[in-house]
Amino acid sequence: MKFCKKCHHLYNDENTSCENCKCSLTVIKDDNTSVFILSAYGLELERIKAALKDNSIPFETSAKKKNLSANSVTGYDTAEYDLRVPYSDYEKAYDVCVGIGAIKEEATEISDEQAQPSDDAFENMSSTKRTFIRLISALLFIALLCAVVWGTDFITALIKSLL
Repeated sequence: MKFCKKCHHLYNDENTSCENCKCSLTVIKDDNTSVFILSAYGLELERIKAALKDNSIPFETSAKKKNLSANSVTGYDTAEYDLRVPYSDYEKAYDVCVGIGAIKEEATEISDEQAQPSDDAFENMSSTKRTFIRLISALLFIALLCAVVWGTDFITALIKSLL
């Protein structure tokens, strides 16, 4: 694997220059080389850091651009941070980040065609039509319950009269 010394992004051996900063790539020789895993901010960053700590994965963060004025006004840091892990722990950290939903794998993403039902199966309804259908459904459900209760009463009364 190759990585960029400036931004610490990993690349396959086919790449010769970094897509982010256009620097030349170097081969990773040391397993403790710090490599980029993802960027995050706010509560998402804290959630990822906690997950990495729970799995005993060392990491380091660096701010992309420090937002001091927002920090002093809002009381919390709104800057975006890059998370880096040692190359030896990269696969484990990647799996942890996928497991908590911080990284979306390409194969697990649902396309729009899969997520939305086809137009043939369902029609788009206005809110008044949807409300009307819900009301009718509720009334039919109540009628079904009444029919079951009254039917049960009728059958028990019939059985009592025979005995």
